[in-house]
Amino acid sequence: MYYKRTIDKILDDVENVFESIVIYGPRQVGKSTTLAQRNKNKYKVVSLDDVQVRKLANENPEQFLKVYNPPVIIDEIQKAPNLLSYIKMYIDNYRLEAIETNRKKENLFYLTGSQQFELQQSVSESLAGRIGVLFMNSFSRYEILQKDSKEFLPDIDILLRTERERENDKDTENVFNRIFKGGMPSIVVDDQDRDLYFQGYLNSYIEKDIKQLINISLEHEYINFLSILAMRTGQQINYNDLSNAVGVDVRTIKRWLSILETSGMIILVQPFFANISNSIIKAPKLYFMDTGLCAYLCKIPTAEFLENSMMAGAFYETYVVSEIYKSYYHNGKNPKWYLYYYRDTHQKEIDLIFYQMDKITPIEIKKSVKPTRASKNFKVLEKYGKEITDGFVICRRDNIMPINDNVYEIPDTLIGL
Repeated sequence: MYYKRTIDKILDDVENVFESIVIYGPRQVGKSTTLAQRNKNKYKVVSLDDVQVRKLANENPEQFLKVYNPPVIIDEIQKAPNLLSYIKMYIDNYRLEAIETNRKKENLFYLTGSQQFELQQSVSESLAGRIGVLFMNSFSRYEILQKDSKEFLPDIDILLRTERERENDKDTENVFNRIFKGGMPSIVVDDQDRDLYFQGYLNSYIEKDIKQLINISLEHEYINFLSILAMRTGQQINYNDLSNAVGVDVRTIKRWLSILETSGMIILVQPFFANISNSIIKAPKLYFMDTGLCAYLCKIPTAEFLENSMMAGAFYETYVVSEIYKSYYHNGKNPKWYLYYYRDTHQKEIDLIFYQMDKITPIEIKKSVKPTRASKNFKVLEKYGKEITDGFVICRRDNIMPINDNVYEIPDTLIGL
């Protein structure tokens, strides 16, 4: 069974501009499946996980493109960086021929990569101006429900209109069931055993992506690092604390965090500055993109256990932030341009800041149905001297409800609609 992805509608627009498209994202989130389903019988599909294919791509890129001539989908392109310059030449020659023959432009290459850490610089250098870049992660809630989805915009008029349009389109599943399962296609679509799946997933991730990026003698420490990090989802990064807990230096911790972020497994939300004082905490805030993986790393046994645990609030916040990020990425937009968080040395914190066109929108995230005093810190933003729009508290209630003239409680089910 194939679940249609939100990103599919964006690909039409990107294809009209570029001859090549790269889709970044973690392993097994459905990149190749989406492309193969979209381009049935039109594109060849080749994976560079295959040792012989990878050897050909790296040692004889020109011959590789003769064997797998476009249009072609090349999976795990980061494993053959030498191929990128030959793809560039192929596109340039194609452009010249298209001009001479007045031929309609077509998309030639779809590239996918599960490890951006290696790939981004190579792509930007080799294929600048020739390639469209998209990001893809595990299923969002509305992809699981097979509903149309848009990026989350914290605007009360948009949210009220959306709520009216979707009044009879309710999802009754307990949100902690979704959090516990996560959004990996093999679990959602194929109904694979969650624990067995994530055990194999991590083995594959370590074997195929990580061994070439870390000192092999630190493999045990890296696996321990993942579990320790999962226990800190929804928290600010403390590099020294992580260094002491894992037993490696701070420089290594920062590198490992960068690897995880660029592979799409975690989010590092940056603090909001806007040129105010040194009292602002400058460390990023950490979230896992797939809550199912995070729960597995924390050894949480059931959804019920999670809902009643000390980590329930952190996991709910992680779920909401990851859903917001997916709503942007899967619609071809970069959430890092808009989303920040606030915390100062006086312990005043706001979970998310939406910042656009010099306007600040504060957002709090609370797992309760009727949160109290959740917006108490919003006034701290007045010191920036910028326009502060209506604030929001995302929670588990069923409908939008005003707290006062400037703050609204909104249901988490409106994210991505």
